[in-house]
Amino acid sequence: MNNKITIIDYGMGNLYSVSNAVAAVGGEPVVTQDRDVIAAAEKIILPGVGAFGDCMANLQKSGLIPVIMDALHGGKPFLGICLGMQVLFEGSDEAPGVAGLGFFKGQVKYLSTSYKIPHMGWNKLALRSQSPLMNGAEGQYVYFVHSFHCVPEDASLITAVCDYGMEVTASVGRGNVQAFQFHPEKSSRAGMSLLRAFKEWNL
Repeated sequence: MNNKITIIDYGMGNLYSVSNAVAAVGGEPVVTQDRDVIAAAEKIILPGVGAFGDCMANLQKSGLIPVIMDALHGGKPFLGICLGMQVLFEGSDEAPGVAGLGFFKGQVKYLSTSYKIPHMGWNKLALRSQSPLMNGAEGQYVYFVHSFHCVPEDASLITAVCDYGMEVTASVGRGNVQAFQFHPEKSSRAGMSLLRAFKEWNL
């Protein structure tokens, strides 16, 4: 089995912690900005840390949007992490007027909770719908750092939530595209099992 996992480098994000985590579960991480390498990839991770508007500007400037859209629509396993999940939606409260990739219908909304923002630390997953990556994830604790969460138009996209004084979208997915709001690479054994599931996922 080919264990190569291509991690998209668009100048933002926790690339090397994701790369190290992929290697730790037996994957062969390839960190790249090269459109040809991404186009030929069998499995892709879009990581992300930072602001929605900056991320979209960097993706635009790097010319990566067309190859990412081809991958999303092309049926190959694709995983968005944190901001890499948020940009799969149409837009965000964080950057009014900035269009996201729009693969999923819906918006990224500010967390409207009385709890401290950002939501930072460990929280427990509650599964909502079937995901090829989330078997055994019910009740697992994973690590979050965010102030916004995804609100899909179609609630059946939500594969897991957590409670932070409100119901927070923890993960979404449809077909070949799955995404986590939390950081699996910072989530100890639970996160490693999710990344291992992505490495072993065949469509």
